[in-house]
Order: sequence, then C-alpha cells, then structure tokens
Amino acid sequence: MQVLVVGAGVVGLAVARAAALAGHEVVVAEAAGAIGTGISSRNSEVIHAGIYYPPGSVRALHCVRGRRMLFDYAESHGIPHRKCGKLLVATSDAEAAKVESLCAQAARNGVEGMQMLDGADAQKLEPALRCKLAALSPETGIVDSHRLMLALQGDIEDCSGAIAFKTPVTGLTPTPAGWQVAFGGTEPGTLTVDAVVNAAGLGAQALARNIEGYPAARVPPLVLAKGNYFQHTGRPAFSRLIYPTPVEGGLGTHVTLDLAGRMRFGPDVEWIDRESYDVEPHRADAFYESIRRWFPTLKDGALVPDYSGIRPKLTGPGEPAADFLLDGPAEHGLPGLVNLFGIESPGLTAALSLADEVLARLTKRTPR
Repeated sequence: MQVLVVGAGVVGLAVARAAALAGHEVVVAEAAGAIGTGISSRNSEVIHAGIYYPPGSVRALHCVRGRRMLFDYAESHGIPHRKCGKLLVATSDAEAAKVESLCAQAARNGVEGMQMLDGADAQKLEPALRCKLAALSPETGIVDSHRLMLALQGDIEDCSGAIAFKTPVTGLTPTPAGWQVAFGGTEPGTLTVDAVVNAAGLGAQALARNIEGYPAARVPPLVLAKGNYFQHTGRPAFSRLIYPTPVEGGLGTHVTLDLAGRMRFGPDVEWIDRESYDVEPHRADAFYESIRRWFPTLKDGALVPDYSGIRPKLTGPGEPAADFLLDGPAEHGLPGLVNLFGIESPGLTAALSLADEVLARLTKRTPR
C-alpha cells in the first residue's frame, strides 16, 4: 500500500514510521523545509504519565500506552531522556480535593506508582516547594523531542520511506485508483496513493476542507490557545517537574526542566485568533503571582521571555475540553483516509501509540 502522511511533526513521523515498518511505501509531505517546525518544536518536551484524562478517553488510552512505548523507544535508540518524576501540588483545600481526585483518576487510567504526600513530605523531596499536599508521579519524564523526531525520520528512511519538504498539500480527490493528491511548492503537481493520513496539526482543518467528498460538517472548529514560556535566570530550584492544579485550557503554569538542567515556567493559556509566537514580557506578572503560591522565594526579575507554542484545540473558553479526534473510514465512509484533529498535549507522549491506531484504521487490523 502506498501511504502519504501530511505533516512531519512528531505524530506524522510516528505514523509514517509505523506504516514503513509494516512494509508499506511511505512518503511524508511537509510544507516547511525541515521536520518538526510547528507544534512539535514548541512544547515542554514532557513525557506525561496519563493523569489528567478521563478514563476510557482516547487521550487516556494513548498517553499511558504511548508513554511506555516512548520510554522504550528512547532507550533503544539512544535518545536523551530522563524519568525525573513530577509533583502535582495543592496550596488550598479546594486544590487538595482536586489533586486527590486526579490521583485516583490516574490509578483508573493505569498510571503506575502514584503516591499522595503531605506538604512536609513533599518539601523533603523539593525543599523550595511549599504546598498543602502533593501527588508524586514517578513515571513522568522529559525527552529531547528533536532527537526523537530525527530517530523517527531515520527509521522511515531506513525502510525506504521519504520526506518531501516544502511540499504543501492543497487538496485530495478520491479516484478509482486511490487518492489523487494535489501539492504546491516549487514544482507543483499531483500524486496518486492508496491512503492518506492528515497529520497537519494547525493545518489539519484547512486540508480537510479541501478533501473532495469529505463532509464539511465533519471538520471541527480550530481554536488557538497559545502557551507562553519564561526562562528562569537563576540556578534550578527543583529536580522534578512541579505542576499546580489544572486550569481551563491547560495544566497550569508549571516548572519544566530540560536535559541540560535549565528550568523554565509555562505554558500559560492565552486564547488567540491568529498564529503569533511573540512572548509579551508583561505576561510575567501573572506568572509571578501564580508561581509564588507554591514557590514563594521566586525572586523579582528572575523570569525572562523564552518561547511559545500554539495548541490546536477543538473547544474554546468555557467549553469542556475535547478529546483527540481520529476520523477514519469507519466513521466517514471514505476508504484510505484518516484525519487527525486536536492533537495537542499529550500528543508527543502518545505519538507512537497513536501511530499504531492510525495504521489499524487504515488496514482494519487490531493495534498490537
């Protein structure tokens, strides 16, 4: 089977790798000039355990399964990573009830090793932390996302797959021979393939609207939620990730660490109506206020603008958070087509598991 994957982010690359390893002919069409230039290069690089997602949801299933697969893959491919653990902290009675509920939900999702700690025990682990209680997640980690994507690209190419850069896909037309794919770039043209996976991230809805025969009513809204990060200029105060209780649209402004030992805070949630990656310095005011609830010794002037990313959400402010949406032939009736919508966090963690699910939907097999 000839498979075209649209989008060379971490999910698109994982799907292409799964198809190539299964013996299919694979081409990845990427509008940019390199892999992972969009959502995949602008996240926190956290390997999530699977705490936050309702039991039975697509996110819960693929986060837990994908996390296990990702740690194994990173180990086997020499990708820098660390299982550093995370503390989910509460600073009030209301937050404590939420943390306890999330810890119980994590257990239902199959997350291993979750522990409830009182404030004193949490502070023994992280002396700079102040909280009423905390949930310890030992299975949370961090990974070098670019090295991960390079490894996926290498696997694709080792299986004779290819990535076509600067090749935007402009439309799809079903034909008796398969899908006719129209693409632009410096040498525009068409290509006919057996199957197409739309993993275009922020561009997934726009592409779906240009698929002939795909019902317009099936294309969900695209809601942009920007997440800003601020770098901490001093020595890292924590050895684990520190997360407050979740907020609408995100997981709260938290401590993230990178593999070089640097500490940053973010992302927040900024609802926007167009793509913009500028980090406005004044947003640090809200960061200080939020962070000092559990890190009271954070010094004035310690935060400087770093980078931002955009979450491709399907729901907006005041609406219940939407699950990942995988729309395949069983749902829309068009053979050889899977559209992926709303793949935000924990998309990096879930990528390898999602790839198996997408391939199963294309080939009508059971994921391993």
